[in-house]
Amino acid sequence: MNEQYELTILMPCLNEAETLAVCIGKARKYLEESGVNGEILIADNGSTDGSQQIAEDNGARVVNVPEKGYGAALIGGCNGALGKYVIMGDADDSYDFLHLGPFVEKLREGYDLVMGNRFKGGIEPGAMPPLHRYLGNPVLSFIARLFFPCKIGDYHCGLRGYNRESILKLGLVTTGMEYASEMVVKSTLNHLKIAEVPTTLKKDGRSHAPHLRSWSDGWRHLKFLLMHSPNWLFMYPGLILFFLGLVLTVILSLGNIRIGSVGLGVHTLMYSAAAMMVGFNLVMFSLFVRSYASVTGFIPTESKLDRWLEDISTEKGVVIGLLLFLAGIIITIIAFCIWGNTGFGGLSPENMMRITIPAMLLIVVGIEVIFGSFFIGILHIRHK
Repeated sequence: MNEQYELTILMPCLNEAETLAVCIGKARKYLEESGVNGEILIADNGSTDGSQQIAEDNGARVVNVPEKGYGAALIGGCNGALGKYVIMGDADDSYDFLHLGPFVEKLREGYDLVMGNRFKGGIEPGAMPPLHRYLGNPVLSFIARLFFPCKIGDYHCGLRGYNRESILKLGLVTTGMEYASEMVVKSTLNHLKIAEVPTTLKKDGRSHAPHLRSWSDGWRHLKFLLMHSPNWLFMYPGLILFFLGLVLTVILSLGNIRIGSVGLGVHTLMYSAAAMMVGFNLVMFSLFVRSYASVTGFIPTESKLDRWLEDISTEKGVVIGLLLFLAGIIITIIAFCIWGNTGFGGLSPENMMRITIPAMLLIVVGIEVIFGSFFIGILHIRHK
């Protein structure tokens, strides 16, 4: 679709008859006073209260988006926008459509995504529930900054501007409230230029309950962040468990240890071996996800680990797995010989477990490496 305007002011709408005309009026006043060549676009998500007619009567253009969801409405609106830049904001009269200048200035400077920050601009009393203001938003924003190298302070601000072409190239797909996180995460992963400007938030003008569902939508945001960060979901916890288990397994295989008044023996050895196996499985899950991502492109794959995965072959993985498996078999044979020297009679369980547990560990990990290598090879198969 050819660009006909510099700016599209996009509002998702689901039964916003009470506030829609006010929001359109403020957006139109901004366009008139600023001289920006723009349009006002309403992405209607199936309103039944006459919102579509209200929008048209107030000079806005309406695109109907049949697929339900906040993200679906915004994706449909972005596809239908005629502006080079898009500024999106809710149609509940909580965001300030009169002062969009800072967003436009940053977009003109070449930024691909310009986020509003309500905590810097000011939040009117009662505009944001305490659960969102002091727990949900700060926690999810902190996790997002931890997982992804982005300094955005307010990850979930609904007032934001973007270069339409740049955002369309990201191929955003989430249809719910997690769309807000997807836009920032994928912009960060794809190295788009991101800026943040202060904005205000006031209590919305609707009499009905908001569409946001605190716990379910919060979980969808968190789930999205985790599923797009295999390092934090799988790799880092896996490495911690594996190396902690490895240290304890090596030490306890040589004998009991005492830390203060606490004695650690073969029972701890068994749990340390379990920690190693769980940790190893988590690391393998991380490699599976990255292999899948390298083919599907659902997250960019540019790290040294990703390049190493591209270079390593199924054959190399099978050889490594076989060596680990054979090492476990050899230790098992040694244990069998020790048993045979006693005439296959009774043995000290504590002494034998120091041999058999590491042997079992090597056998299990070796088998997992062999079949995991085949699975990674399958994930790398490219097909039309």
